[in-house]
Amino acid sequence: MIKKIKIAKALNTYLPSMLLTVLLVFTTNSVLAEETTVDEVETEVNCLGCHQETQETPIHAIWQTPHGKVFGKSNQTCVACHGPSLEHGKVPRDNSPSLSFGPKWPSKFNEQSAVCLDCHEKGNQLMWLSGVHNDEELSCLSCHNIHDRIDDVLVRLEQSETCFTCHKSVQASAHMPSSHPILEGKTTCVDCHNPHGNISEHSLNEPTVNDTCFSCHAEKRGPFLFEHAPVAEECTICHKPHGSVNASLLKARGPFLCQQCHSAAFHPSVQHDGSGLANTGQGSEFLLGKNCLNCHSQIHGSNHPSGSRLTR
Repeated sequence: MIKKIKIAKALNTYLPSMLLTVLLVFTTNSVLAEETTVDEVETEVNCLGCHQETQETPIHAIWQTPHGKVFGKSNQTCVACHGPSLEHGKVPRDNSPSLSFGPKWPSKFNEQSAVCLDCHEKGNQLMWLSGVHNDEELSCLSCHNIHDRIDDVLVRLEQSETCFTCHKSVQASAHMPSSHPILEGKTTCVDCHNPHGNISEHSLNEPTVNDTCFSCHAEKRGPFLFEHAPVAEECTICHKPHGSVNASLLKARGPFLCQQCHSAAFHPSVQHDGSGLANTGQGSEFLLGKNCLNCHSQIHGSNHPSGSRLTR
């Protein structure tokens, strides 16, 4: 009897606190569960629920690109670039994605590029923010097509067409009689220029114009025993890098180009204009018809003991 009384007193003492503890735990768990459910709903968007793969939605070609293989065929791939886009996912869908890259809901160019730079701000893209294309308010999507299975700007034969969209004067030069083989795909714009920006002039890959030219034309580098001063200074003094109507990308044909500097050399100091070609005398068939390079063939420099006049 005494034991029963003690048990009853213990229950009366501890049971209310035990029930209160259970109630608090149950309530807390319910609140946490509710918060988790709300959080999950607010942070997940079902992009593929609406953007289904059909012929009318070619954006799904992204699954065949390196970008589409990072997270696999999932909503996370879309969110990685476009942001959560929670409002866009609601019904009715009259709100733009958090970040849009298309014409319907245009985003600011720097916001678009910032998404790409989260992963690509390294290597050749390191100087993008100080580059001329960024200064002109272009974004990565101005040249690249992320959703295409093959990005045209990465194809050598197609790359120049992307650049020519803006650089019309260069496009015209590429069709001149003497030009780098850009249209043939043997040379591309990025062989000389870094479109993502560089500290060098004209966004060249190398520090100077000459260093860029010498990366292919190493035989013109020297050093030579007898140097032609313009060669050591800059190739563009005599040459037009994108194209010319004159042979070898020259700015003018000889002797007119040469006489811009050599007005009083070892020949009579007469500026020739090409008139009366057959009757000028003074060896016109060599000087005008075949120009100075007929004799001064080592125009870039010579190592011959008798090559002071760049003839050997």
